[in-house]
Amino acid sequence: MTAASTGTIRKVGIGVGVFVVVAIAVCVIYGMHMVHRGFSTRTPPSNAEATMAMSMRDAAIPARYKDMKSPLTSTPQIVHDGMAHYADHCAICHANNGSGETMFGRTMYPRPPNIAGEDTQSMSDGELYYTIENGVRLSGMPAFGEGGDDDQDTWKLVAFLRHLPKLTEAEQIEMSNLNPKAPDEKQEDKQEDNFLNGGSSTETPTTTAKGNHHEM
Repeated sequence: MTAASTGTIRKVGIGVGVFVVVAIAVCVIYGMHMVHRGFSTRTPPSNAEATMAMSMRDAAIPARYKDMKSPLTSTPQIVHDGMAHYADHCAICHANNGSGETMFGRTMYPRPPNIAGEDTQSMSDGELYYTIENGVRLSGMPAFGEGGDDDQDTWKLVAFLRHLPKLTEAEQIEMSNLNPKAPDEKQEDKQEDNFLNGGSSTETPTTTAKGNHHEM
């Protein structure tokens, strides 16, 4: 082995060693910061945390989903079916308009992305499908469906997500009627409809069990 090659190997070894030391130092400093700050989810994630989370999500999606197209034609009926499914299963965290501005979404860690925004809309159909179908670890996003690539309900959700930037006020009103509601809320809606239709609004409301905030 020549002196030149030995010197090159030594430089590479020093470079790797410096990188490892710096990485460990960053992890230690970040860990101390987290311990000092606490693990409350009320504080919004830092830019570094948000960037890291998005990068990890993108890297975790298998390559074959990057260019995958939806097998469904985005007809009004398909979009409407996806909208109904979204309102019932997704809006509680993501909001009807996809903003994530809900009681749960505002304090999740990391925060749900704005689905109508460019970052999400720039994802391929396959990437959206994979994220819905498999969830995202270390976040509040669970896996839906049975897995595989042919879940029709999930593909309908993808069609609706593409429609979100064009969501109308009428559609948002329709979605609010499809959102899960507690028994007391359902009773109030029933009384209001009864009153508007000329009936009595004095029915005794049902009592929600303590601690039961949502009927899923």
